[in-house]
Amino acid sequence: MIAVATAVLMIATSCIFPTIAPAKSANAQVPGVYPFKLGDFTITALSDGTLPQDLHTLLSNTNPAQTDRLLQKSFLTNPVEASINAFLIDTGDQQVLVDTGAGNFFGPKLGGKLQTSLLAAGYAKSEIDAILLTHIHTDHSGGLVEGGKLIFPTATIYVGKPDVDFWLDRTNAKRSNVAEKYFDEAAKTVKPYLDAGKLKSFSGKTAIIPGITTYPTPGHTPGHSCYVVKSRGESIEFWGDIVHFASVQFPKPEITVAYDVDANAAAAQRKKQFARAEASRLLVAGAHLPFPGVGHLRAADQGYTWVPVDYRWREP
Repeated sequence: MIAVATAVLMIATSCIFPTIAPAKSANAQVPGVYPFKLGDFTITALSDGTLPQDLHTLLSNTNPAQTDRLLQKSFLTNPVEASINAFLIDTGDQQVLVDTGAGNFFGPKLGGKLQTSLLAAGYAKSEIDAILLTHIHTDHSGGLVEGGKLIFPTATIYVGKPDVDFWLDRTNAKRSNVAEKYFDEAAKTVKPYLDAGKLKSFSGKTAIIPGITTYPTPGHTPGHSCYVVKSRGESIEFWGDIVHFASVQFPKPEITVAYDVDANAAAAQRKKQFARAEASRLLVAGAHLPFPGVGHLRAADQGYTWVPVDYRWREP
């Protein structure tokens, strides 16, 4: 009897709402794309996918019990699912990517979805004029190449000179006690653009193109940099890996991750940027904050609280 009633309901629903697809297609995931206006610019958050992260093994300056308590407050359990976000800045004259995701370096099911998201946003890889790397870690630079070939052959890559000097010199692995695989991956992702004359490095605060300026935020990596984008009195800052895990590092900025080249400097940099963002009410975008990763910081009894921007979908 229940089966008959269900069948009748399905037929009735299909008649009333003929465009609704059968339930078997409901599991399909759509590309992660979220555009919004910033003055005369259009900013589009682009998802490269997500990947699970075991915080019990990755985090320092905490312990599993404290980590679990912090996760519980955000209705999460370990391991957590971390976003990999990239961002497109359309100035009208130029199309500029901030980071490129992981490409195929994490395997076929973890990351590597940037191209799908980019196409869904209405852009082709051949249209990208510049790529701003917050740093050279593979989850930010992996999308530069595929099969050893440049994915963005028309783009100029911008990245902090200290990162270029560090990651493209494999002898730094032993000197800094950093896994050699990161240096091998940097040689695969960034060096082809250097060899092709398509890489420009910078030191200190630098104007990249009109409306976009970078400033150094070393710690997570030696050349980690943030990018400030301004248009008609509005602004946003792209933070890269100032923060990795919102649920634990906003309330406890001193918590560090295994990926930090200099954990103490990374924690100090995070505290500095958090305090500045809260005091100035900055709009910021993070590479690993829950997609689309755009919002503000608010002071809390303990550390800070992340306040995502309100979702918006309407014609301008």
